[in-house]
Amino acid sequence: MPADHLQRFLFDDTPVRGEITQLEATYQDAIARHDYPAPIERQLGELLAACALLTATVKLDGTLSIEIRGNGALSLLMAESNPGSTESAQRLRGIARFDDAAVAALDEPTLAALVGDGRVVITLDPEDGQRYQGIVDLAAGTIAGCLENYFAQSEQLPTRLWLATDAHRAAGLLIQKLPAAETTADPEAWDRINHLAATITASELTALEPRQVLYRLFHEEVPRLFEPAPVIFRCTCSRARFGRALHQLGAEELRSVIAEQGELETQCHFCNTVYTFSPTDVEALIEDPDAPSPTLQ
Repeated sequence: MPADHLQRFLFDDTPVRGEITQLEATYQDAIARHDYPAPIERQLGELLAACALLTATVKLDGTLSIEIRGNGALSLLMAESNPGSTESAQRLRGIARFDDAAVAALDEPTLAALVGDGRVVITLDPEDGQRYQGIVDLAAGTIAGCLENYFAQSEQLPTRLWLATDAHRAAGLLIQKLPAAETTADPEAWDRINHLAATITASELTALEPRQVLYRLFHEEVPRLFEPAPVIFRCTCSRARFGRALHQLGAEELRSVIAEQGELETQCHFCNTVYTFSPTDVEALIEDPDAPSPTLQ
């Protein structure tokens, strides 16, 4: 079983399906690029795991992002996912913006204490189709609780999530009740499976292999497992994308920066990759934002 993957499962003859994910290299890659305090690392790990679960749940062919914004010590927590195909992995990235001193001053750095007055924004941006955005408040007090409220309000599907992190892994478990036929072979399945899933502990979710977790929780239910899907950390930034963004500043602004600094340097906030544009590069961008960089040819 790969270390970073998402495992789908369902319970035959019931309207219940689920997913479990564990992120190790993905989580470590996301936090290694930044000097995050431990409370921020934990919240970002939970959000990355949640983003992986939601991407598989909504089956989006495009980009899914979850943003938590507030007026507290943690002003932004964001995770973004691009789903993989049968041949490629789901790609995750994430970022946090915070006041280090304000985080350190908190006695109990819970999500509510970190974010203050804020909200959660879930954005579905399909490659073909209309962009959709759902917003929920932070009344639930946890990432899992807020996303459960999102599904109740926007999807109208009973959904439960459990999220956890430790020093090495971020992990998540999701179960969802699907619309059932008027008659079902097991009308009490949702309540029973929900009760069993709620016995999961954070240490079990992060330390045990997913198949062990599912066996421990549901060995009497015999869930049917699908092939696990890989998940990786992968930033979607590129020199070409930054070039097109710089082109939007206009020739006057770009030449002004070059005159003052000699070159133009930009940095991706997600992965910290630095892109440098020489005066020749900038002139080429002004003429055609999609032209290859002369200095890289």
